[in-house]
Amino acid sequence: MIEAHGLSKRYGAKSAVDNVSFTVQPGKVTGFLGPNGAGKSTTMRMIVGLDRPTSGKVLVNGQPYARHKAPLREVGALLDAKAVHTKRSAYNHLRAMAATHGISAKRVNEVIELTGLGPVAKKRVGGFSLGMGQRLGIAVALLGDPHTVILDEPVNGLDPEGVLWVRHLARGLASEGRTVFLSSHLMSEMAQTADHLIVIGRGRIIADAPITEIIAGQDKIRTLVRTDNPRDLLLALDAPGVAGVEKEGGLLEITGADPRSIAETALERRILVYELTPQQVSLEDAYMELTRDDVEYRSQDLVQEPVPAGTASGKGN
Repeated sequence: MIEAHGLSKRYGAKSAVDNVSFTVQPGKVTGFLGPNGAGKSTTMRMIVGLDRPTSGKVLVNGQPYARHKAPLREVGALLDAKAVHTKRSAYNHLRAMAATHGISAKRVNEVIELTGLGPVAKKRVGGFSLGMGQRLGIAVALLGDPHTVILDEPVNGLDPEGVLWVRHLARGLASEGRTVFLSSHLMSEMAQTADHLIVIGRGRIIADAPITEIIAGQDKIRTLVRTDNPRDLLLALDAPGVAGVEKEGGLLEITGADPRSIAETALERRILVYELTPQQVSLEDAYMELTRDDVEYRSQDLVQEPVPAGTASGKGN
């Protein structure tokens, strides 16, 4: 279990993490999400004692990480897969880590097999691909057979087979009653892996709930409609909270009106509709809605914003 209590970290005048409190429970996969610069990596570094909190505290399995007599057996972490001596082989790197923590050579061979490093175990790490480097980092995290596993962007650089392997690994560890805490920018993968989500923005927790609740909490009725008269339909749907985006080919994305009411309105106005498809809110939709005001580094917005029904669609007449 990981318990953060009023955790804060400042770098001069900048607050990287601001009074954060949360609990990561054993027996489930907890995802850690947030925009770049939100404080995810700083929080993870404080959990394993690499950064000292300005205030507050964080406990792992009941006590600070630094107080564990055998920390690698308590917590396995992948924070920077590149933090390896490039002239060592994967096997020698793992063997050196094991020797300093009283872990047997048998366990080294076990994690090499588990992570698929067998064919490259005797090769120098400096020649590894990004994906193989990630697998080595995960092998180090699992070396002590820890109760708690922390993985920062574990699927970075992995091929589809590797991504699927990490998903099964995380869920398998959780099923054994371990605490699994991981971050990823791949929303589709997080949606299939995590049971619970903690979302951070600008150093503060903005959501902490089961993934199903987070998606349901952002659930807005959204329907794709294809018609030969998109502007007339938008005008006809004029009502508070109803908005639409006109796309190419007569396609509309309507929010705030259910499919039945759209169909009834179209029938009353004698507007031909030949596609009416309800859309389910995804984790990505929910995440973007949650963090829209907490993005520190924003690219130019190229996405057309919805316009209220009953107004012009935003295109020239």
